[in-house]
Amino acid sequence: MAATSTSVVGTGLTPEQLARNSVHRRAVEAVIWGMPAVNAELLYQAMVQAKGDFNQIVYWSRLADWKNQTLTPNPDTIYVFPFFNTKDVGPMVLEIPPAGEGADGGSITGSVDDAWQTALEDVGPAGVDKGKGGKYLILPPGFKGKAPDDCIPLASLTSVASSPVRRRRTSSFGSSTLWSFAKFFGSWFRSHKIFGAVKPVSAGLATS
Repeated sequence: MAATSTSVVGTGLTPEQLARNSVHRRAVEAVIWGMPAVNAELLYQAMVQAKGDFNQIVYWSRLADWKNQTLTPNPDTIYVFPFFNTKDVGPMVLEIPPAGEGADGGSITGSVDDAWQTALEDVGPAGVDKGKGGKYLILPPGFKGKAPDDCIPLASLTSVASSPVRRRRTSSFGSSTLWSFAKFFGSWFRSHKIFGAVKPVSAGLATS
């Protein structure tokens, strides 16, 4: 219906108010749409500040406090963040330990995400490895090769990927066990190239 000079019939709003509401709504939608990618980039930039880089692993050496600006972290768990970029190196492997490994008998919980924080697959007891551990193969966009039989192939629409995971534990943390727990993470989580020279590329582990 046609708009009058003062209001749009059936809305009680002027054309100017409708236009302003439309702009506001689109701005909110843009923020919601971009939040996952922005959060992933901020996590990566925090890794860079900790002297890490793509195809390396960063882990928290202590529990989070209010200074930690990660979105919705669990305050009582230690996180590990492998960051991948397959653009130049090709497919990358993330090896997940079996549930029950380590002194606390805990298990890994989390997922492998693309740059939009869309889960490619869950890992651990709730994931495809069912708690047995496994080698998750992150594939570059459009990859046409054959994945090794002992790997779990994950097709990603983005070259950049990450795997925010945490360890569920069966006992409480004490101050004397935090560091050993973080080192256990570092000893098990390995990312490496699967084609060409197969060697670790994550020798440096950054701490929070």
